Amino acid sequence: MKKFNHEYLNEALTAIKFKELTKVQEHVIELFDKDNDLVIEAKTGSGKTHAFLLPILDSLDLNNKGIHAVIVAPTRELAIQIHKFTNELIKHSPEEIISHLYVGGEDKDSEVEWLKTRQPSIVIGTPGRLHDLVIKENVLKIYKTKYFIIDEADMTLDTNFLEQVDNLAATVQNAKFMVFSATIPDRLKPFLRKHMNKPIILEVHPEEISNLNIKHYFIKTKEQDRFIYLKRIVSSINPYLAIVFCNTKESADQVYEWLKNEGKNVCLIHGDIDYRKRKQIIKRINNLDFQYIVGTDIISRGIDIVGVSHVINFELPRDFEFYIHRSGRTGRIDFDGVCISIYEFNDNSYLDKLESRGIKTEYKAIKSNQIVDAIVRNSREKRVRPENELDYEAKRKVKKPKKVKPGYKKKYKQAVDKEKKVLARKKR
Repeated sequence: MKKFNHEYLNEALTAIKFKELTKVQEHVIELFDKDNDLVIEAKTGSGKTHAFLLPILDSLDLNNKGIHAVIVAPTRELAIQIHKFTNELIKHSPEEIISHLYVGGEDKDSEVEWLKTRQPSIVIGTPGRLHDLVIKENVLKIYKTKYFIIDEADMTLDTNFLEQVDNLAATVQNAKFMVFSATIPDRLKPFLRKHMNKPIILEVHPEEISNLNIKHYFIKTKEQDRFIYLKRIVSSINPYLAIVFCNTKESADQVYEWLKNEGKNVCLIHGDIDYRKRKQIIKRINNLDFQYIVGTDIISRGIDIVGVSHVINFELPRDFEFYIHRSGRTGRIDFDGVCISIYEFNDNSYLDKLESRGIKTEYKAIKSNQIVDAIVRNSREKRVRPENELDYEAKRKVKKPKKVKPGYKKKYKQAVDKEKKVLARKKR
């Protein structure tokens, strides 16, 4: 295990039982002192947070009270998580290190008053609140920061946040930029070219989505109402925990009400749900109070939900890369995960792209509450796919999970408890 220059960091890592660096952490620490900016592409759960926190804190001059680093995160939950990890590391410091969290829903007036007389060493926040304090109020002085970090960049630099983050980035002078993301889609590249200095692009993918224990089922609507197919899907599965993804808050509201009317134990999470209520809901999810979660892409990353046995795409995400994040919510423990997507004829090119990434798509129908192979009548039937053991298994009917082996829920819960411990270690 690497020893850091600041002894308090070594003490902190011992206290949280941090034993070894992940691949992402090793690479980032190795490249940290180079003049180049960094673009790190690595999946969620690979240890990205500590990959930037550890070298940033190790390079901090404890006698300098100016802003040392600015960390931008797309969601309140992720920003809070980063802030929590930061406080775990700095609490052993012999000198005070001030880390402040700036997210929506907090008292902005008191934040403004505090910032008029002092500045934190570490700034962590969401784009909207940071933009208010830096650009509108002009009280958070980030222009001299040494490090500017964007976490989960493909969400942070989404259309809704791009202008705000662009303005923030334009404010800083001579900062080292570090961008972390599970994927780097083409739409981010103009921002990277504009703000980054000869970036080193590092891809760390120890486990590709195509290698996870996930079956990808696609069910065609035949241009009928999606709720007809959602009803069939729900009738054919008995999930330990299922996430139903929607593209908009409006459709999420509709699906939530529909499932509730169907008598399902369901909760709703999206950006319009008050943070305190979201926090309560997540606590109840982890207590297994629900069998279904309905939400938008806010829950595809940045919120810890363990034990997802099924993902249902009520609508395919507009951005292809978000399919990866959604489906990656399942298949994470000692059981297979299932991602079931409702699609239309116009989605064929979208599915071609998924297959080009190595995702094994299976086309299904539902008959007598069982998921069975579909008769594919479009251009996809012309494809010749190798006959192997996996293909053979895919052709078998998938029985309704109510007929699974005795003790299914108990065994799954044991695996979930184990995964929670593994996830906690990976975050370090």
